[in-house]
Amino acid sequence: MASVPSLASSVNQRVADALASALPEAGGADPLLRRSDRADFQANGILALAKKAKANPRELATTVVGSIPTGDLIKDIEVSGPGFLNITVSDRAIIETLAARAGDDRLGVPYAANAGTTVIDYAQPNVAKEMHVGHLRSAVIGAAMVEILEFTGEKVVRRHHIGDWGTQFGMLIQYLLEHPHELDHKSDAGVSGEEAMSNLNRLYKASRALFDSDEEFKTRARARVVDLQAGDGQTLAMWQRFVDESKIYFYSVFDKLDMDIQDADVVGESGYNDMLVETCKLLEDSGVAVRSNGALCVFFDEYKGPDGNPTPLIVQKSDGGFGYAATDLSAIRDRVGNLKADTLIYVVDARQSLHFKMVFETARRAGWLNDGVKAVQLAFGTVLGKDGKPFKTREGETVRLVDLLDEAVERAASVVREKAQDLTEAEIAERAAQVGIGAVKYADLSTSAARDYKFDLDQMVSLTGDTSVYLQYAYARIQSILRKAGDARPAAHPELALTPSERALGLHLDHFGELLAEAAAEYAPHKVAAYLYQLASLYTTFYAECPVLKADTPEQVENRLFLCDLTARTLTKGMSLLGIRTPERL
Repeated sequence: MASVPSLASSVNQRVADALASALPEAGGADPLLRRSDRADFQANGILALAKKAKANPRELATTVVGSIPTGDLIKDIEVSGPGFLNITVSDRAIIETLAARAGDDRLGVPYAANAGTTVIDYAQPNVAKEMHVGHLRSAVIGAAMVEILEFTGEKVVRRHHIGDWGTQFGMLIQYLLEHPHELDHKSDAGVSGEEAMSNLNRLYKASRALFDSDEEFKTRARARVVDLQAGDGQTLAMWQRFVDESKIYFYSVFDKLDMDIQDADVVGESGYNDMLVETCKLLEDSGVAVRSNGALCVFFDEYKGPDGNPTPLIVQKSDGGFGYAATDLSAIRDRVGNLKADTLIYVVDARQSLHFKMVFETARRAGWLNDGVKAVQLAFGTVLGKDGKPFKTREGETVRLVDLLDEAVERAASVVREKAQDLTEAEIAERAAQVGIGAVKYADLSTSAARDYKFDLDQMVSLTGDTSVYLQYAYARIQSILRKAGDARPAAHPELALTPSERALGLHLDHFGELLAEAAAEYAPHKVAAYLYQLASLYTTFYAECPVLKADTPEQVENRLFLCDLTARTLTKGMSLLGIRTPERL
């Protein structure tokens, strides 16, 4: 397990050392190195330094160039414009660095120096309610962030804060007590998610209709809420049946999404019930929250309602009931105090931004969040239909998540079948699930989370353009070449000269570790998707311009197979961080 310094960091170090010797007072200054279309890299840091030292930037740049050795790492370096450095690395350095990456399981990607503990709150469905397209983004973005952070060495605790508490349970439980067989299963063998959801749906509709039409039932249902909150045994047992039935359904959907959700990570609103009274007491005793018209509120100067009056965060209602704020604040206390988190990430719809700003600010005032612990809302935008409006069915209903996933897999099956040679029906079905679900995840993850995105299945399963299918085909094509290589094996040959498309591919492969560090620090999985799409595009160009198995010499065949193999390993690692599978054959 050896982390491999990237070419960029090695070049950066050389330039920084030369800067420090040319201008000793600039010790530790950043050369501001970036990729360039004029050379491999450009260093722009000299301008600012020269200004500070009242020196001529071009002269300073020329002095710096004079003290940088060329040959092994840097092939060529020249001053351009008012003091930029254009730097070209040697072909040998590219292949030697990639060979070091290839020799490591982690492709030479280092662990983050300051890894800590992150609790990530994502995939939060509601008990007794169907999952819809809005739940998709929280699940997909959250799962990708878990993988990316864990790969950088962070300890990640997953939390699924399901909606499993509240007044609607009074109605459901009372109905079930009066109609005890409504959640019975047809057979003991096993219940499908579909059956569990249809049981819950039927019961929800029936209890709602009764609640709205029968005053006496309404009174009994309201009394049942009080029993639930008081922890009455029979009521809690009935409540648990709803939670269990819902979990059968949730897990079947997450299974379709190819997502691993563990029971221990599902801690719903009810998981914090025992803390609510204490949370309110701590807030009130410290003066962070005050009573206003009987309710316990936290006020903020910066958040005002339409009437111009401050909008408070209501922690406890005037009737003694607790709002979401009490639960969310208790969860923060638990995550910081018991789970020892130094970062809290909430993957929640952007429309809840105000609520979370107030909750985080309240927790700061109470001292539960401080300089050592930060909370971040990874807010996501809305899923839109092709027409650019929020995604609904023709009847104006919210789209069921299962229907959408099934349709994606169906579309993928026809794409796979069209392309497939020598695949059995069973293999086509397996590939269709990997391609269809991958397409849905990638479409979500390739857009910056904060932006809305259009859900267009035709485009998602397209073989061309920025889609996961394009990346999966690039991977499968490489596997096919490696299978056809016969006796020729991938091997690095640093002595060979590289073509422009080999160089471009090599430099991009080398950038993988830095890109992952950036995506982890900014909670930006879309940057991983963009990197992988560019990798597949650079590979496509390389493949078109550089014969692999028919290259001129055996060494060149081996070196190109080496580039193919490292590209495939980088693709499959990057895709797995996004929760997407890469089939060996397509």
